[in-house]
Amino acid sequence: MLKDKTIIVGVSGGIAAYKVADLVSRLRKQEARIHVIMTEAAKQFITPITMSTLSGNPVLDDMFSNQGIVNHIDLALKADAMVVAPATANIIGKMAHGIADDFLSTTVLAMRCPIILAPAMNDRMYLNSVVQENLALLQRRGFVIVQPESGALACGTEGPGRLAPVEQILKVLWTSLQRQQDLKGKKVLVTAGGTREPLDPVRFLGNRSSGKMGFAVAKVAAERGAEVVLVHANTHLPLPPQVRAVPVTTAEEMYHAVIKEFSDCDVVVKAAAVADFRPKMHAEKLKKQGNQLTITLEPTVDILAQLGRKKKKQVLVGFAAETNDLLANARDKIEKKNLDLIVANDVSRPDIGFASDDNQVTFLYPDGRHEPLGKMTKEAVAQEILDRVVHILNNKLSTENEE
Repeated sequence: MLKDKTIIVGVSGGIAAYKVADLVSRLRKQEARIHVIMTEAAKQFITPITMSTLSGNPVLDDMFSNQGIVNHIDLALKADAMVVAPATANIIGKMAHGIADDFLSTTVLAMRCPIILAPAMNDRMYLNSVVQENLALLQRRGFVIVQPESGALACGTEGPGRLAPVEQILKVLWTSLQRQQDLKGKKVLVTAGGTREPLDPVRFLGNRSSGKMGFAVAKVAAERGAEVVLVHANTHLPLPPQVRAVPVTTAEEMYHAVIKEFSDCDVVVKAAAVADFRPKMHAEKLKKQGNQLTITLEPTVDILAQLGRKKKKQVLVGFAAETNDLLANARDKIEKKNLDLIVANDVSRPDIGFASDDNQVTFLYPDGRHEPLGKMTKEAVAQEILDRVVHILNNKLSTENEE
C-alpha cells in the first residue's frame, strides 16, 4: 500500500518524539519515500541525524537555507500524505490559526493531501478547552486526528495524552490513502437541508434541519473524486467546492430534482429532512379568527421509497433521524424502502442533534447487522459513510463479475 508513496513526517517538540523513529523506520520498510521535517524544539528530544538515517533523506528544518524556501512547496506538491507526530499544543494552535513561522507550519499550509495529526502532551494541556477547540476546528477542515491514549505520562501524571501506538497511526495513514480518489468516475447524489411546505403566502411548515450532515457528505465525496450533485433545501451553508448544487424548497421540488438525476447515479445519500406532510395552501394570508385553526395535511411523496423501487445499480443510503426506538424504527425503514445502508441518529440529544457540528450514528444493513460509531464530527461521519459505500460498490461489482 505504501510502496512509492511520498509521506511527509512532521516532528514537533514533545517527549514522544523518540517514538516517531519507529514510525519512520516502518514506513521505510514498506518502501515509502520519507521526508522528515523537524521543529527546533523537536531536535531537543531526538537528533536530526537519527531521523535522516532512518528516512534515507536529509532532515528539513530551516526555512532560510538553500533547502528551505522552495522545498516546502515542492514537498507539498509531491506528497501523498503527511503525518505530524507528536502534534504538540503549540503546532496544533499554529495549524488551527494559519500561523506559518517555521518549516513545518509553512509546509502544512501548502498541503492538499491528507494530513494526519497524532497529538501528545500533558493531560491537562490536552484537555484544555483551547486545545480541544483547535483540534475540533482542524477536524472540521479535514485533518485526521489519531486520538491519544490514556495512561502514565512523562511528567508523572496519568490521563489522556500519550501518543497513539505506531500501529494505530499507520492504520489511519493507510485508510486515508485508501480514500484518495476511490470514488473517481462515480456520480454521487446527495440531498440535504429541510424542506418547507407553504401554508399561505407568508407561512410554511418546516423542520430544524441545518443541512450540515448532507453538506459534509457532498464535500467528502467530491474530495474522494466523485461527480457530486447536491440537491439542497433551505440552508445558509456555503456550498462545498467541486459540487453541482440544485436548490429546492418543497418536498415536491426535491422529488422532481432527484428523479431527474437518479438514472445515471452510482450512489444516492438521502440526508435531507423531507416533510412527510404538507398543508392545503391558502391563496391569501390567514387571519386570526377565533381561538383555533384547523390545518388539513396531506402526505408528500416518499422520495426514498420511490428510489428504492426504481434502483438498479445504485447504492442507496438513507437516514433515520429519531427521538425514540432508534434501532427498531431504522430497521423498519431499511426493509420497507429497499436500502443498502441506513444511518440512524438520535436527534433528541442536543449535543448531536439539529445544527450541531457533531453526530453519533449507528449503521444498519439489510442482513440485520448494526454498527454503532462513537461521537465525532459530521465530516468524520461522512467519511465513515462513504467508506461503507465504497465497500458496498466493490461487493456489487464483484458479484456482477462472478455472474
